[in-house]
Amino acid sequence: MASPAVVELSRWQFAITAVFHMTFPALTVGLSVLLAVVYTVYVRTGNPLYLQIFRFWKKIFAVGFGLGVVAGTVMTFEFGLNWGTYAHAVGPVIGVTIGMEVITAFFLEAGFIGLMLYGDGRIRPRTMALACWMVAFGTLLSTTWILSANSWMQDPVGYRKVDGQFHAEDWVSVLLNPAFAHRFPHMLLAVLISAAWFVGGISAWYLVKNRVTAQPMARRCLSIALGVLGVLMPIQLYVGDGTAVFMGQHQLPKLEAFEGNWKSDNNGYNLLVVPDTDRGENRLHVEVPYLGSVIAQDLSGKTNTPGLLQTPPDERPNMWTTFYGFRAMYFTALLMFATAFAGVVLRLRRRLFDSPRFLRWMVWMTPAGIIAITGGWIVAETGRQPWVVYGQLRTADAVSHLNVFEVAATLAGFVLLYVTLLAIWVRYIVRTVKAGPEPLPTGPAAPDVPEALVA
Repeated sequence: MASPAVVELSRWQFAITAVFHMTFPALTVGLSVLLAVVYTVYVRTGNPLYLQIFRFWKKIFAVGFGLGVVAGTVMTFEFGLNWGTYAHAVGPVIGVTIGMEVITAFFLEAGFIGLMLYGDGRIRPRTMALACWMVAFGTLLSTTWILSANSWMQDPVGYRKVDGQFHAEDWVSVLLNPAFAHRFPHMLLAVLISAAWFVGGISAWYLVKNRVTAQPMARRCLSIALGVLGVLMPIQLYVGDGTAVFMGQHQLPKLEAFEGNWKSDNNGYNLLVVPDTDRGENRLHVEVPYLGSVIAQDLSGKTNTPGLLQTPPDERPNMWTTFYGFRAMYFTALLMFATAFAGVVLRLRRRLFDSPRFLRWMVWMTPAGIIAITGGWIVAETGRQPWVVYGQLRTADAVSHLNVFEVAATLAGFVLLYVTLLAIWVRYIVRTVKAGPEPLPTGPAAPDVPEALVA
């Protein structure tokens, strides 16, 4: 078994890589769908506004997509380097799943991404539209495989153990495991919602700054974003509640940790806790009385939320990260729902573009989806501890036999690299947004005539 320091440093290295990686799919999956939709509408209608929208968001998508691929590749290498015991144990299951993600989703994206990014004005518009949809389908397919693999680790089924390795006995059960049925729609909605906030926030910025040349694009994009949010946010809250209930049934310690109770005698909902892990109590907690019982659908107030003390000490997740990760996700989701509802009301009353306060608030809400997704993944991963394969393989037993210096040095290098790349990406987005969209294309575009001939 590796030393506790090596385990902790390896966990931090993988967590930082995962958070850095997730920042990009949180936007690019939804942006790929947006690009496919607006280009298809352009082909069908010939309206140059949609071509302008496509060309603007394509720039931001391209850089984010490339960085996401790089970060995802690093995560794959970390499985074998930092987590060699884990890779050996789950390779027959997770290796196949990740391999399928590569030969289906990645190859599909790689085959059409060039046409999507460089085919504008060079190939027929219908071919361009097809390429956009193939890239979008590839990103959705990638999400499917990754969620399937991670959900199996959350709720392993359909396997047998042979000499310490997991081997699939029923691939249907492995791939479509019970956790996947809840977590996949939750994550799919999350990435679409995250991209919608990103698009809506940047569009609102153009309206706040009164950028005349960007006004038509900003109005249309903000309307699209709020339309998507108005439909998806209520669904997401419902799906998210079902996911939390499922995880509470299958991973009770996770529920105990994100509720923030040590004893099972509280019917309230904790807003703030300061846990004392050694003593098994909260040094401080702020709660709303009876709300926990109400959330559990008991209006009488007699239902108490379970406490972490009923879980053996060596199987308890970290309450700090799980509790606050959940609240970052949940409270941000409530804020997004309220904002989307207000935006839809303003749109129906034809006051959306004449409400400076709402538009400024939309700008502040630009990263809301990314914050919620990051919080959700913190809950999913830290709440699963101390297991890497829940109930079957402990995290402490899954780490490679490395020394502290090796892991610490690579951790420092990765942090420096990721901070640099993230700063470059954010700077690129800021510069692209400040530069604004290209001038509105002129001239009609027939569906089967290359744009270069009609622009």
